[in-house]
Amino acid sequence: MKTMLLAAALALAPVTVTAQATGIGAPIEAPVLPGATLDPTCGSLYDMAGKAFCVTAPLASIGALAEAYIAHFESQGWIAAAGDDNRVVFVQRREAGGCDGMQIQAFYDPNRPAGPEAPGYIAMATIPGDVCAAAPAAPAAPATPPVQ
Repeated sequence: MKTMLLAAALALAPVTVTAQATGIGAPIEAPVLPGATLDPTCGSLYDMAGKAFCVTAPLASIGALAEAYIAHFESQGWIAAAGDDNRVVFVQRREAGGCDGMQIQAFYDPNRPAGPEAPGYIAMATIPGDVCAAAPAAPAAPATPPVQ
Protein backbone atom coordinates (compact mmCIF):
# COMPACT_ATOMS: atom_id res chain seq x y z
CA MET A 1 0.00 0.00 0.00
CA LYS A 2 2.85 2.42 0.83
CA THR A 3 4.40 1.77 -2.60
CA MET A 4 1.12 2.61 -4.33
CA LEU A 5 0.76 5.85 -2.34
CA LEU A 6 4.35 6.85 -3.13
CA ALA A 7 3.85 6.07 -6.82
CA ALA A 8 0.64 8.13 -6.84
CA ALA A 9 2.36 11.06 -5.12
CA LEU A 10 5.26 10.94 -7.57
CA ALA A 11 2.86 10.85 -10.51
CA LEU A 12 1.28 14.13 -9.32
CA ALA A 13 4.54 15.90 -8.49
CA PRO A 14 5.99 18.19 -11.15
CA VAL A 15 9.08 16.78 -12.80
CA THR A 16 11.96 19.15 -13.52
CA VAL A 17 13.63 18.58 -16.84
CA THR A 18 16.38 20.57 -18.50
CA ALA A 19 15.75 21.22 -22.15
CA GLN A 20 18.80 20.97 -24.34
CA ALA A 21 18.06 23.89 -26.58
CA THR A 22 20.49 24.23 -29.46
CA GLY A 23 21.02 27.39 -31.41
CA ILE A 24 18.67 29.58 -29.38
CA GLY A 25 20.11 30.28 -25.95
CA ALA A 26 20.81 28.58 -22.67
CA PRO A 27 18.76 25.51 -21.77
CA ILE A 28 15.60 26.13 -19.78
CA GLU A 29 14.99 24.28 -16.56
CA ALA A 30 11.26 23.85 -16.24
CA PRO A 31 8.91 21.43 -14.55
CA VAL A 32 6.51 19.22 -16.43
CA LEU A 33 3.43 20.45 -14.61
CA PRO A 34 0.47 18.19 -13.81
CA GLY A 35 -1.68 17.77 -16.90
CA ALA A 36 1.27 18.23 -19.26
CA THR A 37 3.43 15.66 -21.04
CA LEU A 38 7.00 16.36 -22.13
CA ASP A 39 7.25 16.51 -25.94
CA PRO A 40 10.86 16.89 -27.16
CA THR A 41 9.56 17.03 -30.76
CA CYS A 42 7.35 20.06 -30.04
CA GLY A 43 4.68 18.36 -32.13
CA SER A 44 7.14 18.35 -35.05
CA LEU A 45 5.90 21.87 -35.77
CA TYR A 46 7.61 25.16 -36.59
CA ASP A 47 11.14 23.69 -36.44
CA MET A 48 11.17 23.92 -32.62
CA ALA A 49 12.45 20.40 -31.84
CA GLY A 50 15.80 20.70 -30.06
CA LYS A 51 15.40 24.48 -29.82
CA ALA A 52 12.72 24.75 -27.15
CA PHE A 53 11.44 22.93 -24.08
CA CYS A 54 7.96 21.73 -25.08
CA VAL A 55 5.02 20.14 -23.35
CA THR A 56 1.72 18.98 -24.77
CA ALA A 57 -1.79 18.68 -23.35
CA PRO A 58 -5.33 18.66 -24.73
CA LEU A 59 -6.06 21.98 -26.41
CA ALA A 60 -8.93 22.65 -23.98
CA SER A 61 -6.43 22.82 -21.09
CA ILE A 62 -3.58 24.72 -22.78
CA GLY A 63 -4.74 28.15 -21.54
CA ALA A 64 -4.80 27.06 -17.89
CA LEU A 65 -1.50 25.23 -18.33
CA ALA A 66 0.11 28.34 -19.86
CA GLU A 67 -1.13 30.39 -16.89
CA ALA A 68 0.45 27.82 -14.53
CA TYR A 69 3.79 28.11 -16.37
CA ILE A 70 3.57 31.92 -16.23
CA ALA A 71 2.99 31.74 -12.46
CA HIS A 72 5.89 29.28 -12.13
CA PHE A 73 8.36 31.54 -13.92
CA GLU A 74 7.11 34.66 -12.11
CA SER A 75 7.76 32.86 -8.81
CA GLN A 76 11.37 32.45 -9.98
CA GLY A 77 11.78 36.20 -10.53
CA TRP A 78 10.95 36.38 -14.24
CA ILE A 79 8.91 39.46 -15.20
CA ALA A 80 6.36 39.32 -18.02
CA ALA A 81 7.48 42.19 -20.26
CA ALA A 82 5.53 41.75 -23.50
CA GLY A 83 3.39 39.35 -25.45
CA ASP A 84 0.08 38.69 -27.10
CA ASP A 85 -2.70 36.08 -26.90
CA ASN A 86 -0.38 33.10 -27.43
CA ARG A 87 3.06 34.39 -26.41
CA VAL A 88 4.66 35.90 -23.32
CA VAL A 89 8.16 37.40 -23.25
CA PHE A 90 9.90 37.44 -19.88
CA VAL A 91 12.96 39.32 -18.63
CA GLN A 92 15.08 38.76 -15.55
CA ARG A 93 17.83 41.09 -14.35
CA ARG A 94 21.34 39.65 -14.14
CA GLU A 95 23.36 40.33 -11.00
CA ALA A 96 26.23 41.67 -13.10
CA GLY A 97 23.93 43.91 -15.15
CA GLY A 98 21.81 43.38 -18.21
CA CYS A 99 18.92 40.97 -18.59
CA ASP A 100 18.16 37.44 -19.62
CA GLY A 101 15.12 36.85 -21.79
CA MET A 102 12.77 33.95 -22.33
CA GLN A 103 9.52 33.40 -24.15
CA ILE A 104 6.61 31.00 -23.86
CA GLN A 105 4.56 30.26 -26.96
CA ALA A 106 1.28 28.30 -27.05
CA PHE A 107 0.28 26.74 -30.36
CA TYR A 108 -1.48 23.84 -32.07
CA ASP A 109 -1.23 22.05 -35.40
CA PRO A 110 -3.24 24.17 -37.88
CA ASN A 111 -3.43 21.19 -40.25
CA ARG A 112 -5.60 19.24 -37.77
CA PRO A 113 -9.09 19.99 -36.45
CA ALA A 114 -8.79 22.20 -33.35
CA GLY A 115 -11.19 20.35 -31.04
CA PRO A 116 -10.87 20.31 -27.24
CA GLU A 117 -9.06 16.94 -27.24
CA ALA A 118 -6.64 17.86 -30.05
CA PRO A 119 -3.05 18.27 -28.87
CA GLY A 120 -1.94 21.74 -27.93
CA TYR A 121 1.65 22.69 -27.20
CA ILE A 122 3.60 25.11 -25.05
CA ALA A 123 7.17 25.88 -26.10
CA MET A 124 9.65 27.67 -23.84
CA ALA A 125 13.00 29.02 -25.01
CA THR A 126 15.59 31.53 -23.93
CA ILE A 127 16.35 34.60 -26.00
CA PRO A 128 20.09 34.90 -26.70
CA GLY A 129 22.09 37.92 -25.65
CA ASP A 130 21.24 40.76 -23.33
CA VAL A 131 17.60 41.65 -23.93
CA CYS A 132 17.98 44.89 -21.94
CA ALA A 133 20.90 46.20 -24.03
CA ALA A 134 20.15 49.32 -26.00
CA ALA A 135 19.72 48.78 -29.70
CA PRO A 136 22.62 50.12 -31.74
CA ALA A 137 22.05 53.61 -33.05
CA ALA A 138 21.01 53.86 -36.67
CA PRO A 139 23.79 55.15 -38.89
CA ALA A 140 23.49 58.81 -39.73
CA ALA A 141 22.11 59.55 -43.15
CA PRO A 142 24.74 60.93 -45.51
CA ALA A 143 24.55 64.69 -45.96
CA THR A 144 23.01 65.69 -49.22
CA PRO A 145 24.90 68.35 -51.17
CA PRO A 146 23.13 71.66 -51.60
CA VAL A 147 21.21 72.10 -54.84
CA GLN A 148 22.81 74.69 -57.12
